[in-house]
Amino acid sequence: MSSARDELSQFDISNEEKDKLVGEVIRCILFKTTQNNGCPIKREELTQIVTKKSYRQKNLPAFVINEAKSKLSSIFGYELRELQRSRPSSATQKTRVGSSQQSGADAKSYVIISQLPADVYKKYVENDETSHVTGFTFVVLGIIHLAGGKITEDNLWHHLRRLGLGENEDKLALEALVQQRYLQKDKVSGPEGYTLFYEFAERALDEAVNRRIKEYVMEIVQKDASPRDAD
Repeated sequence: MSSARDELSQFDISNEEKDKLVGEVIRCILFKTTQNNGCPIKREELTQIVTKKSYRQKNLPAFVINEAKSKLSSIFGYELRELQRSRPSSATQKTRVGSSQQSGADAKSYVIISQLPADVYKKYVENDETSHVTGFTFVVLGIIHLAGGKITEDNLWHHLRRLGLGENEDKLALEALVQQRYLQKDKVSGPEGYTLFYEFAERALDEAVNRRIKEYVMEIVQKDASPRDAD
């Protein structure tokens, strides 16, 4: 606590001013997470909350964001996690061209992750009305996992259509996974022109999410295998 006060003293602002800035950052994070369906929040947006108040101290925005991170955890049970932006696997190839999502997420951005145990989150927080979105997410990620972590757009929709999903109805849902940084898409040139690929982005590469994807795939495999085993 004393170290936080010592750090605050270098910025020449009162504790009340600091608390107000932290509160505004927290409100922005919670509002934008809800408004934008969990899409990452750019660090620049949070920094501007501080700089627009005419505070020009270079390290003050980082200090306020760190304070907000601490309070989000202790009060709301959320981890504010900075995304370590991944690059498409073809990024080192000369044939790669700019993908449409490249400017959609900032290199420095944040998402909030619940720190509640899975059973508590499911009972008290999870919204049954949005469960189909979670289901769609894990179906898509499961297909890409089974494809080795990367799949063409045509092949992905081939598998989704077999599950009763269609491009006309679910294209926006797939694009949302790109904006939320579960997926990234990459356009690669080949002998017959350009091919669009989907692969995991930062949030799908997160250890906890990746583990759940593997568990989901194993559940499906075991269910499919059970009738044959019974025979």
